[in-house]
Amino acid sequence: MSDTTESRMMPGRQRRGGRAALRKKRAQRSSNMLPALKRKLPHVEPMSEEQILKIDHASMDILEEVGVVFRDDQAIADWKSVGADIKDGDRVHLDRGLIRELIKTIPSSFTFHARNPHNNLPFGNDHSIFVPMTGAPYLRDLDDKRRGPTLADLANFHKLSHMLPAIHSSAHHIVEPMDHAISHRHLRITYSSMKHSDKTFMGMTTSGKNAEDVLDMCAIMFGEEFLETHAVVTGNCNGNSPLVWDETMLSAMRAFNRRNQPVLCSPFVLGGANTPASTAPAVAQLNAEALSALAYTQVVRKGCPAIYGHYLSTVSMASGAPMAGTPEISLMNFMIGQMARYYDVPWRTSNTLGGAKTFDAQAGYESASTMMAGILAGANYLWHSAGWNEAGMHCSMAKFIVDAEQCAMAYRMAEGIRWDDFDEALSAVRDIGPGGHYLGHEHTLANFQEAFFMPRMFDNNSIEQWAAEGSTEITQRALKEARALLDAYEEPKLDESVNEALLEYIARREHEIPAAEALNTEF
Repeated sequence: MSDTTESRMMPGRQRRGGRAALRKKRAQRSSNMLPALKRKLPHVEPMSEEQILKIDHASMDILEEVGVVFRDDQAIADWKSVGADIKDGDRVHLDRGLIRELIKTIPSSFTFHARNPHNNLPFGNDHSIFVPMTGAPYLRDLDDKRRGPTLADLANFHKLSHMLPAIHSSAHHIVEPMDHAISHRHLRITYSSMKHSDKTFMGMTTSGKNAEDVLDMCAIMFGEEFLETHAVVTGNCNGNSPLVWDETMLSAMRAFNRRNQPVLCSPFVLGGANTPASTAPAVAQLNAEALSALAYTQVVRKGCPAIYGHYLSTVSMASGAPMAGTPEISLMNFMIGQMARYYDVPWRTSNTLGGAKTFDAQAGYESASTMMAGILAGANYLWHSAGWNEAGMHCSMAKFIVDAEQCAMAYRMAEGIRWDDFDEALSAVRDIGPGGHYLGHEHTLANFQEAFFMPRMFDNNSIEQWAAEGSTEITQRALKEARALLDAYEEPKLDESVNEALLEYIARREHEIPAAEALNTEF
C-alpha cells in the first residue's frame, strides 16, 4: 500500500491516540439533565378529522345524557354555581357548550420551575418530559431481590433520578416507604423528592389535606407568591372509571388548583373491564371522563394549568389481569394525542410499562412498544418512564437504569434528523474516497458522540469479548451502573434556612397527624 493510498484511507492518522481518545470519551458519564425534549418528528394520527369529531360528539353525548358522578359535596356545589344540571344528588350532566367554554381557559403550555433554574422545563405543545414510575409497593433492589421498600430505598431512586440525564423529575413515591406510618409518608416522600434532587417533582394527592401539606412545603421552598404565578409541582388525580370522580381525588385536585399548580386529570382505564371492549368507544368514554375533570379545574380556578391524563391498560379476557404493550394501547395513545391537540391542552401518557415479573424479554418488549407509541403520539408528560414492572407492583433498580437510557434514545430519535454538519460530513466522502474508512477522520473524531447514540447498557461486542469480560447480562450490567451512580452521587444541597423550615414543618405535622405506630427513621 502506498503512502498516498494510506493517507486517503486514514486522514487524521497523525492525531496520536485517536481511537484511544474516542474510547475514553465514550466511557465518560454525564449526569447533566437533558433539556425538555422538543419533538420534531411528525405525529402518528390514525383518525381523520371526521373521526376526531365523531369521538368528540360521542364524548359530549355521554357528558350530557349519561352524566358523570362527582362524589363530593363541594364539587356538586361548584358545578351548581356554573349552571350544571345535577340529578340523583351527585350525577352531573354537563352541556357541551359549558365544557368547551371551560376548557378553553386551560393553558396550552407553561414552564415547570425547579429549585435549580437550569432544570426548568418548558412544557406543552411540542415539548415533552420523562418522569419515573411511582407507587410501587415492592422493589427489586441492587441485588435484584424483590422486597418491601424503605425510605432509604426511595432516596436511592430519587438520587438516580437526579443523576440520569433523560429523567426530568424526581417524581414522588417511586416506591412506597413501608418503614413509615401511612399518615406521615407524604411528608417524608415530599422531603426526599426535594432534598435529593433539584429537578422538578410530583406532589402526593392521597387526600386533600395531604395535598395541602405538599403545597405548604412547596411554599417554604419557593415562596407562596411564586406559586401563584409559577408551576413548581405536579399532582395526579385518578378517576374511577366508568364515569366517577371521588371526594379524595377531587379534594386534592382543588388544593392544587387553588394554588395554581397543575394536575393530571387521569381516568384509570382497564379496557374491557371498566370501558367497552372496543378501542374507539373506550376512548370516547375516557375522553368524556378527562374532559369533565379538566373542566372542573377551571371551575375551581380559571386559567390554572391542567393536563389531560389517563392510565391505559387492556384486560386479559382469559384471566382478568391488566396487560401492557398491546396494540390497542398504542392505538388509544395515538387517538388520545389527537383529541388533546384538538382541545389544545397538554397531555400525559404512561411510558415503559411492563407486566413481567423480572427484567426479562417480556419486560423489554412491552416497554419498547409502549414507549414508541407514546413518543409518536406526541405525549407531553411521559410518566412511569423508568422502573415499572409487574403491572406496577414493583420498581426494578436494573430496569430503572435501562429504561432511563431508553428514554435518552427515544429523546434522540424524537429530535429528528440533524442537518447542521451535512456539508462538512460530505466533504469527508471526498477525503476518504472508495475503499477507505472513516474511523480516524477528523469529522468522525469530532462528532462521533453526537452522530450515533451509543448505549452503555447494551453489549455489542463479540461473543469472545463478552465471555472474557464475565458473560454478564443486562440486569447485572444495569445493577453495576446503579451502584456506580449512587457512589458518585453528590447531594444538591438545599438552602440551610429552607431545609430547617421544611424539617420544622414535618415535625409539627407529624405531631399533629395521628400515626398508627411510631417509627424513627433519619432523613
